[in-house]
Amino acid sequence: MNSPSGGPSCHDSHGHHPLVRLAIEAIETYIKERRVIEPPKDITPELAEKAGVFVCLKKDGELRGCIGTFMPATPDVAQEIIRNSISAATEDPRFSCVDCGELECLDYSVDVLSPPEPVKSLSELDPKKYGVIVSSGGRRGLLLPALDGVDTVEEQIAIAKHKAGIDASEPVILHRFEVRRYD
Repeated sequence: MNSPSGGPSCHDSHGHHPLVRLAIEAIETYIKERRVIEPPKDITPELAEKAGVFVCLKKDGELRGCIGTFMPATPDVAQEIIRNSISAATEDPRFSCVDCGELECLDYSVDVLSPPEPVKSLSELDPKKYGVIVSSGGRRGLLLPALDGVDTVEEQIAIAKHKAGIDASEPVILHRFEVRRYD
């Protein structure tokens, strides 16, 4: 398959789930034209629901950007995807802004989150099934489920604490959530 410029392309947005196609369109339009797309006119039920959404980008198997909301910040999933896609490509502080030359070689995933629920015991967590939110004071860290290299609840909590700037020995309030992952 060739890209519009005639070179090889790394992905075909037509083979993706509609949620991922929306993320691809949002990022490509923003990077190429500096324009935020409108949500689709014919919105599907899954795009119409209200939920937190994470959009993650990978390049050559390595994380390239990941931004999201654990509670919805917009009226629907379609707008959450558009907003968080652009942020993942341009505002993740761990990475430089995605440039036009990278667009064709990005892999995308969109996670739609269930509402967080409180956790009373570590036995209620499973890093393959549940994401975790740790909180202490005003600091909060989140880690998605089913991440490569995160095999135990303790690793999951430690990473989420680190992301939030919470000391490893500091007690935290825990919440869990599930995701529907599209890629």
